[in-house]
Amino acid sequence: MNWRKLLTIAFVPLLITMSTPLKAGEGHDHGDSGPATNAGGPQRQPDGSVFLPKPAQRQLGVLTMLAAVADLPRTTELAGKVMMDPNAGGKVQPTIAGRIEPGPRGLPSAGQTVRKGEVLAYVIPSSGQIERSNQTALIAELRGNKALAEKRLARQRELADTIPRKEIEATENEIASLTARANALGSGLTSRDTLVAPISGVIASASVVSGQVVDAREVLFEVIDPTRLRIEAIAFDPAMAADIGAATIAIGDKRATLTFVGATRSLREQALPLIFKANDASLSMLAIGQPVRVFVQSKTKVNAIAVPVSSLMKSSSNQTIVWVKTAPEKFEPRVVMTEALDGMSIAVTAGLKAGDRVATRGATLINQVR
Repeated sequence: MNWRKLLTIAFVPLLITMSTPLKAGEGHDHGDSGPATNAGGPQRQPDGSVFLPKPAQRQLGVLTMLAAVADLPRTTELAGKVMMDPNAGGKVQPTIAGRIEPGPRGLPSAGQTVRKGEVLAYVIPSSGQIERSNQTALIAELRGNKALAEKRLARQRELADTIPRKEIEATENEIASLTARANALGSGLTSRDTLVAPISGVIASASVVSGQVVDAREVLFEVIDPTRLRIEAIAFDPAMAADIGAATIAIGDKRATLTFVGATRSLREQALPLIFKANDASLSMLAIGQPVRVFVQSKTKVNAIAVPVSSLMKSSSNQTIVWVKTAPEKFEPRVVMTEALDGMSIAVTAGLKAGDRVATRGATLINQVR
């Protein structure tokens, strides 16, 4: 047997072994399949819809509402701010310059409740050294003149039979005048200006401390009734003032109704200020000067569907969508067009039809399913 036959006999078993597929032992089969998926859990479908099983819906707290078409007022959202009601608020200002002294209950702080007429503080008049010296000298002069007049009156009364009655009365009037002038100057040096609360309410702002020197007409305290406030909204269309049906503002998860008072007759920065009145306990959460969103409803109507603001989401292409329940465990995104309504709800003018079940609570979690 030559060497070529020997090589052939040696390599044949090796070639058979290499051509035969190898199998791993039991428990060591890795396979070539992809990662396992949870077919029964929430997942986004290829068409963009979301498969959400019933247990997951209950766990996420998903709620839906039945869409209904109605005639809703056309609404415009305006920027506004909270103002003080002139009939339910006031400012405390001194009429003289001086030094602050606490009232009977001490100096009030912001947020403290006060009653009408309650003493908040005192202002001790401050005058220059020369002015006080001049007043003191004038008081001394008046008292000296009064003493001389009293002596003259005593002599005149002793000689009442020989002195005309009108001279005695003139001296008496002179003494009374000197006494009044001296008392007025004396009280001017020692008197104090009493600062009282103009209304019953809450201290909105306090900018004084004990011993502080203040000027006349300086605003020291602001007192307001937190349940009676004014809202000022800025409208760039002056014709809007003639077409106001109702107005609301959103305060957290609550909604307060406003009453239209009127529009000013002068523009401010090319805009027309609209004044609204609000009498609601929920307004106590607002502060003077706080910016708010005012939803002004006109008298004209628009055919639309009202849905909560929480139903509106943004898609990956930044479009406004809502999630509609089309099957017991399926939600589809719908691109919609909206208009403002009242701050708590939104008017959908296109993209929905009557009878659609719109996700109201849990829509954010549905939108996050991938």
